[in-house]
Amino acid sequence: MEAAGAPVRTQDRCACFGRGRAHSGGQVAFHPEVQDTSAPGWLHLLQLIDEAAADGREEFRPLPELSPEERRQIVTLPPEIARLTEVKRLVVYGSNLVRIPPEIGAMTSSKGFSAYTSHRLHWFPYEITRCSRLVDSTVSTRSIFGNYKFRPPFPQLQPPRDSTAGIDLEHLDPARWGTTGLRTCSVCDEPLDGRGLHQAWISLVVATDVLPLLVNACSAECVEGLPTGARGYLPDAHRGGAVDQPAPG
Repeated sequence: MEAAGAPVRTQDRCACFGRGRAHSGGQVAFHPEVQDTSAPGWLHLLQLIDEAAADGREEFRPLPELSPEERRQIVTLPPEIARLTEVKRLVVYGSNLVRIPPEIGAMTSSKGFSAYTSHRLHWFPYEITRCSRLVDSTVSTRSIFGNYKFRPPFPQLQPPRDSTAGIDLEHLDPARWGTTGLRTCSVCDEPLDGRGLHQAWISLVVATDVLPLLVNACSAECVEGLPTGARGYLPDAHRGGAVDQPAPG
């Protein structure tokens, strides 16, 4: 409970990389929070996306337009960010985000991305690699899985499945799958419905940072087709858990 008169916190605390976990032998998990789509902050953010899509602005910096309470209510960006095709710079500095949806891959005009001091944001969707114009990024690298400074571990991913039958792809448990909804393969962009689901981690250079990317592929072949990991990181895609990472930098 906040003390009377105290500033309202815009971020929740995160102990994912607490003592004893910031090394490759520890264990971590995905954040389990599910976005409250009835929260005022979420509804306000959708309105801001509508405005940005309508006026074709080149920078989308929504958080300063939200109240502190509203900012704290946002734990993911809406899939509607796919409409922001004219935006060249996305800024979510100091957010309470725990995940970014795959739809960020549709923001193909993006040249800059800033999520600095978003300390609960530990990974990114592989689809961000579709933003081929990205040349500048600002991320709190010490807060991401596998970072070179501490080599914190990656969450263990679900076993590969050759069929998505019986999986509600639109209502996933983020504690298990990392995300709440999937539509297409991260690699080939084909629909996952009726295909398989093969998850993998790969650390790649995205703009100016090496980011841990979560791949949700439709087949083992798509996973095998992933590029080699960034220099100084695991070279091959992996499923997290007890993997032997390079020593911290």
